[in-house]
Amino acid sequence: MQTTSSQPHGLEPQTGIAPPTPPSAAMPESPVSGPAGVAFFDFDGTLIHGDSLPMFVGEVIGRRRAALALADAIRSALHRHVRGRGPGCDFPGSVKAIYLKRTLRGLPVADASAAAERMVPRVRWHQPMLDVLKEHRRQGRRVVIATGALDLYMPALLRGLEVDDLLATGMEVVDGRLTGRLSTANCVRLDKAERVTGWIAGHGPVAATWGYGNHPSDLPMLALMHKGEVVRIRRRSNHR
Repeated sequence: MQTTSSQPHGLEPQTGIAPPTPPSAAMPESPVSGPAGVAFFDFDGTLIHGDSLPMFVGEVIGRRRAALALADAIRSALHRHVRGRGPGCDFPGSVKAIYLKRTLRGLPVADASAAAERMVPRVRWHQPMLDVLKEHRRQGRRVVIATGALDLYMPALLRGLEVDDLLATGMEVVDGRLTGRLSTANCVRLDKAERVTGWIAGHGPVAATWGYGNHPSDLPMLALMHKGEVVRIRRRSNHR
């Protein structure tokens, strides 16, 4: 569901990720004074294998029903975009909006939290990127996860990783139940870059920024960084 895009100059694809180097070796010295720096990480396809949203929906309504609902959302979004009536700002956004409305509308927040806990042992972590995240922490840098995944389940999945902040896609809640609509912008592509820009403006100054994400959806965010790396996960990787 992603469109192709050219890779910005200076972003190198990474499959075997090496630990981050100090700012003086990794990039020109920043003129901005402040703390040691901030590392921004995408989640789906960067810190973990695959997409967490279908996994979450599968825990809510069953894996088979979730797969069928996703296929139906893709068909519906295609028909709507042909008529110029897609509910999202682009085709993937429309698929997501339709999928969420059809699968999560009316779900009690307590049930969403329980589904998030059931997800925890199922997530397949990308160990090289976990090592990079932990190395940034050891070097005293802040760590922020910037993801299109839902704020309903991300806190459970990130538990124990010493993450400083989470920029995720919010879901609207009324009277303790999900409406199926978003309460924030979909935190992907340009919207993610805007969220990251806002975070830096609100928490700066920062001495340096690192970014890790996949191609092409995270290129707008990575272009903001002093050092941005495109992550491509190999088929076989250690779990957390």
